[in-house]
Amino acid sequence: MSLKVGDIITFERTFTETDVELFTTISCDHGIHHLTPDERGKLVVQGLLTATLPTKVGGDHNVLARSMNFEFLRPVFTSDTIICEVKIEKYEKQENNRTAISTTFLCKNQHEKEVLTGNFAGIIL
Repeated sequence: MSLKVGDIITFERTFTETDVELFTTISCDHGIHHLTPDERGKLVVQGLLTATLPTKVGGDHNVLARSMNFEFLRPVFTSDTIICEVKIEKYEKQENNRTAISTTFLCKNQHEKEVLTGNFAGIIL
């Protein structure tokens, strides 16, 4: 699928306890808030696990990222559904037969609260 400036790509995911447990193992982020449920029985999802939403969109389009910036606005909990919108800000063919891309993104939870914002840029191979 060809992209163009102004395109918005949406992806959503509901995080589970298993997701947090697997990411804890992979990342070695053993923060107590990722291991001990709160009074509602929910775990806090690791920020970098939440950040996999915009990087998934990049992966779907074969983006080799050169920069990524994240601002974590509020916690995400297990059973939250996060909707991520990635907007294409730059999409330019280069002389070396690659395409430069830059994006901005905003992720919201199921209550329309912003949880993560940022941008990434790179090339498409």
